[in-house]
Amino acid sequence: MEGGFSTVPPGFGPASAEPAPAQLAARPRLGYNRIAVLMHLPSRTLVALLVLSVSAGAGLPEIAGFYSSAGASPGWPSLLRSLGLPQRPAEEARVFVVPSQGGGPPQEWLARLDRGAILILEGASPLAAELGFRAGARSIRVRSVRDLQHPDLQIVWERSLAMPAFEVPQAAQVFCRARAGGEPLVAGLRRGPGAVLWLAVSPGDRGFERFPFLPHALAELGLRVPFESRRLWAFFDAAYRVRDQPDPLAQRWREGGIAALHVGAWQYFESHPEGDEYLRQLIASCHRHNILVYAWLELPHVSDAFWKAHPAWREKTARLRDAYVPWRRLMNLANPDCQRAVAQGVRDLMLRFDWDGVNFAELYFDGVQGIRNRTEFTPMNDDVRRDVKLLKGFDPMDLFTERPRDPKKLRAFLDYRVDLAARLQDQWMAELEKAPPRKARPGRGADLCGRPLRSQHARRHRRRFRPRPPVPGPLPATFVVEDPATVWNLGPERYPEIARRYHPLTSHWDRVGVDINVVEREPPVYPTRTQVGAELFELIHTSSESFTRVHVLLRVLHPAHRPALARGRLRCGRPLRPPGRCPAHRLSLRSGNSLGRPCDSGRPPVARARP
Repeated sequence: MEGGFSTVPPGFGPASAEPAPAQLAARPRLGYNRIAVLMHLPSRTLVALLVLSVSAGAGLPEIAGFYSSAGASPGWPSLLRSLGLPQRPAEEARVFVVPSQGGGPPQEWLARLDRGAILILEGASPLAAELGFRAGARSIRVRSVRDLQHPDLQIVWERSLAMPAFEVPQAAQVFCRARAGGEPLVAGLRRGPGAVLWLAVSPGDRGFERFPFLPHALAELGLRVPFESRRLWAFFDAAYRVRDQPDPLAQRWREGGIAALHVGAWQYFESHPEGDEYLRQLIASCHRHNILVYAWLELPHVSDAFWKAHPAWREKTARLRDAYVPWRRLMNLANPDCQRAVAQGVRDLMLRFDWDGVNFAELYFDGVQGIRNRTEFTPMNDDVRRDVKLLKGFDPMDLFTERPRDPKKLRAFLDYRVDLAARLQDQWMAELEKAPPRKARPGRGADLCGRPLRSQHARRHRRRFRPRPPVPGPLPATFVVEDPATVWNLGPERYPEIARRYHPLTSHWDRVGVDINVVEREPPVYPTRTQVGAELFELIHTSSESFTRVHVLLRVLHPAHRPALARGRLRCGRPLRPPGRCPAHRLSLRSGNSLGRPCDSGRPPVARARP
């Protein structure tokens, strides 16, 4: 697929055939993405089925369990479980982690190999030598490695490691080499129906510290991940695809498994004949290919034209400059005149196009660093400053002009800011109910996915949002706990702890999700600046065991992300369980480039469809 995203990458199995759409009387109730209100229309039902990929032969796919022998490296079970492989007794497994010492006679393992087993070996051992992986007399020291599929990606170990320089069989496929000398460090060998994955050293205690692309190597050797979903959602910004024709785009998206498209509606907030015609054609093409289309709003960003036309309504930062933070041009929705104008524009937008629903996203105050960064800190518009003076008795700008800063004033303003964000969210939810897409009818439900829950791990964010647990109502709410940057270095283990802290806040745990940020992290961080490969698999797996809904934010979609995103492990149709035992029902994926923001729903979309 064009646009930098392939739902079924090479080595991870073929895409299944396109399922025929089921024609129902009502649209299915679908999912959400981050802060999202999805209002579904009854006029057209577009259903895509969850399809299982078959690894070999006919019938149901065989799930390859794994067996880790005593003495094997501790990182393997976490890595293999993150791929969806269950741990099994030796007689029921297909993948075997064989320790370098005490693994038993090589003949026993070779017999398993000839019966179709996949053996994972580390370093020097009698079995490795029998297969042609032999340690040489020369010693090398390695800290940086080069993956042959991603040679430009910098992979650096936290500590250098001394090891022998190994020889590998001529028939072996080398996956990873030492960057300095080119010595083979990871290689694979096929033998009849079986295969061998050999590593010069262990992958590390967490499974990804040294060789991030071991899942890819296993896939090259014939291992197939159990499930494949055809329920991808994509977030589409037309500014990236202005020269592409709608019908070929829609065809490629559907062939790639995309079943719903969220279109950046700020590009069409004002009516322009040429742009409106393009969007109508795009929506019609998507409908012909059984793809739902949602209006994706990013208030308080309205549109570039609205920003230019109404300078008096622009939001202000703590430097009293117009709030262009970081890509959104923010408007002052606390101003009644501005609110009315935006509401009218949203109503017009809903009526001009044949939307299937609305995604209402990210209505909060920008500024990741909080009050420490005056350039991004909002809101500081005149309406807010007057209101704070009236209610609290001081001008919020005092927080930046008085030294030392008064902690009571700071606490009062941050509390006001949290309450204002909550009021604006409630106000716009009500506004959206009054101005649904043009084909909505009375009684049609909506899903709200909010992101007001900043993780309690990040102290500086505690007063940015007020945790409001989801409660039953006309708009069922999904709340997303944002993954705080302060603990990105802790790895996948942070998600069970985040879930433990938030679980007491609500009895509706099935409506609480977590945000995963796949971004370039500040050094020192190892083995890669951005989470890829095995680390990304483990992030998705561990978070999905603690939260029922998992969102993945990608600022840049690297080719190395594709296998994990295309085959994030999703268990479908199982009952919800408390944190630590929760299956992931939905996986949403966001990227800032090209097609951007695919989202995957891991359960059949026809559930709970309304008449």
